[in-house]
Amino acid sequence: MADNERFVKTYSQGVVNVIEVWVDRLTGVNYLYRTNGYGAGLTPLLGRDGNPVVTPI
Repeated sequence: MADNERFVKTYSQGVVNVIEVWVDRLTGVNYLYRTNGYGAGLTPLLGRDGNPVVTPI
């Protein structure tokens, strides 16, 4: 992985039904990526308070 890539994968689970967490290296915002077969989705990962989860940069 190149050091200039904006997103980095921090968590991965599954092979066919995949769940991944990606972190935006510029903002620190975490995103949840989910794929199942031909469908996929990406959304900000939210904490209990409803705010986005942010990883300190």
